[in-house]
Order: sequence, then C-alpha cells, then structure tokens
Amino acid sequence: MNIILFGPPGAGKGTQAKNLETKLNNFQVSTGDMLRDEIKNNTEIGKKIINSMSEGKFVDDQIVNKLIKNIIFDPKKKDKLIFDGYPRTIEQAKNLDMLLADSSQKIDFVFFLNVKKDTLIKRIEKRKILEKRSDDDLNTILKRYDTYMETTKPVLDYYSNKSNFKEIDGGLKIEEITSKITDILKV
Repeated sequence: MNIILFGPPGAGKGTQAKNLETKLNNFQVSTGDMLRDEIKNNTEIGKKIINSMSEGKFVDDQIVNKLIKNIIFDPKKKDKLIFDGYPRTIEQAKNLDMLLADSSQKIDFVFFLNVKKDTLIKRIEKRKILEKRSDDDLNTILKRYDTYMETTKPVLDYYSNKSNFKEIDGGLKIEEITSKITDILKV
C-alpha cells in the first residue's frame, strides 16, 4: 500500500508516517529528511539546496524528483511507500504519477492533515526545542507556511478530486489522528 501524507510544515506528517511505517511495515519517504541528509553529508546536491531551505523556499523539483525516483524503483520498497511531504508541486505530483505507473504501482490513499496556522506555529516552536532543527526558526516557519499555501494549493486541488483523498483535522491529538487514519486503512 502506497500512501501520501499531505499538509503544511508542522502538520504531523512525519509523526503519522513513523506510526504507519511501524504498523504497516512500510517505508517512510520524507523529502525533508532526505534533503537534510544531503546537506549534512555536504554533497553537491546538499550545497545546492542549503540556500533554498534556509530562505524558506522549496528545493528545485528536479533535485527532489531525482531522489524520489531512486526510492520508487527500489524493489524492496514496492507498494510499501509512505510519502511524507511529497509531492509539493504539480510537477512533482505528475512526476510521481509517472514514476509509479512506470514501476506498476499506484497511490492507495492521500491523507490531508489540515491544520490552522497558529497551531502550526506552536507545534514548530516546540519541535525546534525538542528536535533542534535548524530550519525551525519563526521567520523560516512563516515563509515555509506561506510558500506551502501558495505552491501546494494546486496540488491539494489535484488530489482532492480523487476518491482516495481523505481530509483529517490535523489539529487533533496525535493518537486521534492515528486512529482516524488506521480506521480508514482498516488496519
């Protein structure tokens, strides 16, 4: 089963992806984690993306799509993917559809964790302290949220018309969100 967890920064996608990863024995695909690893490992890709991330911008689609392709075509991960924060643009969504079709896969469910801006700010401020993430300062948070809303609205529209799209109140407690998702998945 392949799943997309969709929502603004701080919506709880990573937390829910980790829960599902354990429950379903699937693989979490976090583009944010992948990009932070590239930066941490000081790769060529990492050097290209560090400026974008620190300014609160999205990383170039071509870079993200290349990283995603390697994961989709990994035979151990076939039909066991949980996309956490991907796709973020229409180009990425279309690329994902193409890659999945080329590998005889599909998206089974798209979960949109809908959260209000003030709730997100509180969550990310807390996460900054707990996880010590460098991309979690208030100005970056606000830029990432605004960028998300501008860039990702078309992607939300793209998926919301499909029968496998499910909107969940992302302002609920973690356990409540998990319960709603697992009820829908029937696991």
